[in-house]
Amino acid sequence: MRYELVIFDNDGVLVDSEPISNTLLAGYLTELGHPTSYEDSLRDYMGAAMHRVHDLVLERTGERLPAEFDDVFHGRVFAAFERELKPVPGVVDVLEKLTADGVPYCVASSGSHERIRVGHRTTGLDTWFGEGRVFSSEDVGRGKPAPDLFLYAAERMGVAPEKCLVVEDSPLGVQAAVAAGMDVYGFTAMTPAARLAGAGELFQDMRELPGLLG
Repeated sequence: MRYELVIFDNDGVLVDSEPISNTLLAGYLTELGHPTSYEDSLRDYMGAAMHRVHDLVLERTGERLPAEFDDVFHGRVFAAFERELKPVPGVVDVLEKLTADGVPYCVASSGSHERIRVGHRTTGLDTWFGEGRVFSSEDVGRGKPAPDLFLYAAERMGVAPEKCLVVEDSPLGVQAAVAAGMDVYGFTAMTPAARLAGAGELFQDMRELPGLLG
């Protein structure tokens, strides 16, 4: 295999969380007087760190979200995760194949460490992602689409950026991977392929990924 490290996004790539979190985000923003549909949330916030929500609302309305916004939103999301969250179909097979082939992997997510851990614990993916394999936008100054998070993950894993493959499902994530000088494969299960046009490969079913990796 030509890659020495596979870096996975988390939400929508490892755990099937995007429908849950974007439904809740759209609902909460609407409650606060910022009408937002599920489709709006996917378009504007999928793959982004929480600061993007604050920044866009302020830019568009001149109003700041309440100080407790993040805590309330995450409380709702974590409760829903405990009830509903599942791993992305086929992702365990991918992790088994990488492990069998001796290919290092990690996760680099716009979500907080707590969000990643809650999701992994609920879905059983925590057995695959121990200490040293989990990186969050909390670890760097700027989240996606800046390249900082992917570069940080590669540095911590001891692999040069050009030897890394990123697996992403959001336009912001694809932009970040390209800016980091890494190859990126776009997962189109939820995102129209045209929105991930910067990716080197596109695939719709996670079970396709091992064949693409070679």
